Amino acid sequence: MTYLQTIEYLFSRLPMYSRIGAAAFKKDLTNTITLCEYLGNPHKEFKSIHIAGTNGKGSVSHMLAAILQTAGYKTGLYTSPHLKDFRERIKVNGAEINEKFIIDFTEKIKPLIEEIEPSFFEITVAMAFDYFAEQKVDVAVIEVGLGGRFDSTNIITPELSVITNIGWDHMNILGDSLEKIAFEKGGIIKSKVPVVIGETIPESRSIFEKIASEKNAPLHLATAERNVAGWQWDKHELIVEIAEEGKTDHKKYHLDLPGIYQSKNLLTILETCSVLKERGYNLNEDDIKHGLQKTKKLTGLHGRWEVIHENPTIVLDVGHNEDGIKQIIQQIELTKHHDLHIIIGMVKDKEIDTVLSLLPHSANYYFIQAHIPRALSAETLKEKAGKFNLNGKIVTDVNEAIKEAKSKAHKDDLILICGSVFLVGEVNSL
Repeated sequence: MTYLQTIEYLFSRLPMYSRIGAAAFKKDLTNTITLCEYLGNPHKEFKSIHIAGTNGKGSVSHMLAAILQTAGYKTGLYTSPHLKDFRERIKVNGAEINEKFIIDFTEKIKPLIEEIEPSFFEITVAMAFDYFAEQKVDVAVIEVGLGGRFDSTNIITPELSVITNIGWDHMNILGDSLEKIAFEKGGIIKSKVPVVIGETIPESRSIFEKIASEKNAPLHLATAERNVAGWQWDKHELIVEIAEEGKTDHKKYHLDLPGIYQSKNLLTILETCSVLKERGYNLNEDDIKHGLQKTKKLTGLHGRWEVIHENPTIVLDVGHNEDGIKQIIQQIELTKHHDLHIIIGMVKDKEIDTVLSLLPHSANYYFIQAHIPRALSAETLKEKAGKFNLNGKIVTDVNEAIKEAKSKAHKDDLILICGSVFLVGEVNSL
């Protein structure tokens, strides 16, 4: 098969969460274990760092990979979903997995695919592990796909586990309380493996403390050692001033991910680096600062308050759940603009009413249906939005909506595309 035929085979034959939703998610690691045993357990051939969380895990994964690369480590990076090309999910030192490996890998495990009928995600995880082993990476940063306890990535025993935060998302799978969601994400905590917790809330902290205690896993709270003393924007950079416990000198970090919410992720990253240094990793301050300032360039991350045009300002953000939208709203309020235009599309299994209730009434809305089966119809989204006094029009394609909003906007206006990773992925200028 060609590369395109191989990808089509994987997309069309295998259950895929991004296409069909919860039906593709299995609360069972058996298939992943079987696949990796068939491949000779490649995940045991390299060191790894495991990252979970409701929001921020993608940004933290990319920032950490950028720092490790800068420090001279051959670094694997596994993330999901992709925006444009499947190969974005699996990278080594920022370079995407090559097409030939994907073709050869798929041919190699086809007999097992026919036999056990794994999900798309189970196949992808096994492929990433096999590729990282073949590439002989020094360390791989592995982002959890969904939840933690039953996520396919959870067959690894990492050097360090990281949980960025806990919020409302995927309740139909993870549970209807923050405690239940925390328990599922806390499933990545391993025996005697240290764990860094980013943001903490009372509902989640007690759960993490209990799991860590039971597993004798050293627990590190990112907010216990450092806090954000100040921040500013300058030339599309977020400059964050960090105060550390017991030290009078503040440190400044320049992030090429300019969303103000990245200041929370920075605290998580700094504590993660501190723990890794305790475990023998050579990460000096210059490496950390350079990696943070060049994360997008080093890893190819997109869609985190990403400015793709100026005069008017056009921004992409993959935020799509309650916490993500709250952070976007905060960012809008901090961003100077005249009128606001929001291009939005969502998927059916999100808390749509909750998200819509948070959005500003004063914006001009463009309602879109992304081109995946899980996408909520633009008509339904517009109808639901109307109940929250959010008014606008239906447009059939996100790029048409950008073109129309741009033609109507003043040069000082702000145009935001948000609500779904898949909607952002359909933007041509990415």
